[in-house]
Amino acid sequence: MSHTHLISADELKTLQASGAPLLVFDCSGELGDPAKADALFADKRIAGAVQAHLERDLSTHDPAHAVNGGRHPLPAREHFAAWLSGIGFDNTMQAVVYDRNGGNYCGRLWWMLKWAGHDAVAVLDGGLQAWETAGGALESGPAHARPTGSFQLQPALRRLVRTDEVVQQLGRPTQTLIDARGAPRYRGEVEPLDPIAGHIPGALNRPFTDNFGADGRFKPAAQLKAEFDQLLAGHEPQSVVHHCGSGVSAVPNLIAMELAGYAPAALYAGSWSEWSRTEGLPVAKG
Repeated sequence: MSHTHLISADELKTLQASGAPLLVFDCSGELGDPAKADALFADKRIAGAVQAHLERDLSTHDPAHAVNGGRHPLPAREHFAAWLSGIGFDNTMQAVVYDRNGGNYCGRLWWMLKWAGHDAVAVLDGGLQAWETAGGALESGPAHARPTGSFQLQPALRRLVRTDEVVQQLGRPTQTLIDARGAPRYRGEVEPLDPIAGHIPGALNRPFTDNFGADGRFKPAAQLKAEFDQLLAGHEPQSVVHHCGSGVSAVPNLIAMELAGYAPAALYAGSWSEWSRTEGLPVAKG
């Protein structure tokens, strides 16, 4: 039985002991200092984990291979599949993704694997901190060489929305935008990363951090359901499109809605960083 949303530290230990096909990905990073990801990985990680670097592996900065704009453009599915094969992943494996950043980065790989048609991927609930608390095995130093795999793309299991699609549906009841950035950025009071402050007109705000309890784990499903019901306030759940600054921290909101029992929602991966760089698009504040 595969894990498709969350996996606990104890469940991961059991899975490791079973010998089932498995690959664990360390997605830890630092948005303002991308090079720090390599130092974090070398310093301490789950034993046997491979690194998934946000800038190097989970984004592309080659416009010829990018499927969207913004600060963290998604690579074409074919290029992502080639990377997965290169690090030893194949379609038979359970993927487990984690970070040490409060779930801010690992959701990106969770979503990308779903987008590539691979359903057996789960977020380690509570991240590296939960693993350490549970006494899970750790290692440090350079990554270990792995034999190549053979990952084959399958029909996408999650929907990607592009800027023109968001514009086409703007203001219509068929689209409900949820912005995962912190409230000051959403309101346009500050903007440390993108050229214009504010948000897409009509977007609702739910900071991605609202999905987690004090222990760093996702809140119980019933609590998430109540909070999203209050946020949506009559908006149709199937109309939801999640976004954030650059398509990374929006994913915890997407996962949380699924944990709450909603059907999978769409992701606008270009997010505010693409919207704010596209001439002529409207901006709201407050």
